[in-house]
Amino acid sequence: MSAIALYAKKTAGFDERVAHAVAVLQSAAAEHAGRIVQATSLGAEDMVITDLIARHALPIAVATLETGRLHAQTVALIPRIEQRYGLAVEVFEPAQESVVHFVKTHGERAMYESLDLRKQCCAIRKLEPLARMLAGASAWITGLRREQSDNRGGVPFSEVDDKGRVKFNPLADWSWADVWHYIAAHEVPFNPLHDEFMPSIGCEPCTRAIAVGEPFRAGRWWWEDEKAKECGLHVKDAPAVSMIGAPR
Repeated sequence: MSAIALYAKKTAGFDERVAHAVAVLQSAAAEHAGRIVQATSLGAEDMVITDLIARHALPIAVATLETGRLHAQTVALIPRIEQRYGLAVEVFEPAQESVVHFVKTHGERAMYESLDLRKQCCAIRKLEPLARMLAGASAWITGLRREQSDNRGGVPFSEVDDKGRVKFNPLADWSWADVWHYIAAHEVPFNPLHDEFMPSIGCEPCTRAIAVGEPFRAGRWWWEDEKAKECGLHVKDAPAVSMIGAPR
């Protein structure tokens, strides 16, 4: 069954939530002109945000992280965005020497061995490139929603991150049904892996399909404790990472 058929449903207040998300984006673009970027994960929520940016001709840059371990289906969305919307997507990759050093030292499957090693991998492949993506920016935009997990249950529409930048979460109050109703209504491109019961998609070794009744993010780092399921992108005071192998 397709994700649209499974999840899309218009619920009460949907139009108002869309209008509010647009207002958040418009205000953010005006307040941070030339210094704001959508850090898209290429997930369903972020594809909605990119569509809103393009649909309303908002001057917001779009950028993504290519960790080197993403599914081919995820990477394929980058040219689809550029062709569909005429928007350039800036791609940030991890420092190759750091990746090579980490893999040589700990192996390709290090993320399964300990939480510390998994977080080191995330730091090298995600946090350091994100720092470069946001260098010079005063604000950024994410697809965080309160419904995604207990850890994200209090996500505000805007907050200040640990570097003093404003972080906007325009879909904070949207439901999963809202996301898919919008995608269906506007024919927004999306990752076909969502049709394979992967609501939250990260790097290939760290993502699996979920079963009926499992939490939204159960397929991310499924071998870890539920409370650990963040890579650090949305955690304040995440540890710094060395360019040549993170500390043990």
